[in-house]
Amino acid sequence: MLHSAVLAAFEYTEHELPIPAIVYGIIGAIVFVFLGAVTWSYRDVSRRHAAAHDPQAAQHMTSTGSESHGGGHPGHH
Repeated sequence: MLHSAVLAAFEYTEHELPIPAIVYGIIGAIVFVFLGAVTWSYRDVSRRHAAAHDPQAAQHMTSTGSESHGGGHPGHH
């Protein structure tokens, strides 16, 4: 009884969206694609800049890690 009185006290009103619901999904997809493109544009930035400042960077970029690649790492042989 109390439950139906509480429900009766609250009126349910339906609100229209300002744009169709599918448009929200399309806008979200466009934003994620844009942010993905921005993230993709930063690939290899570290390696491009390291080659200009570190004379051993070119050797680091081509090394597989299994061979010795210079004395820049103390404690590693």
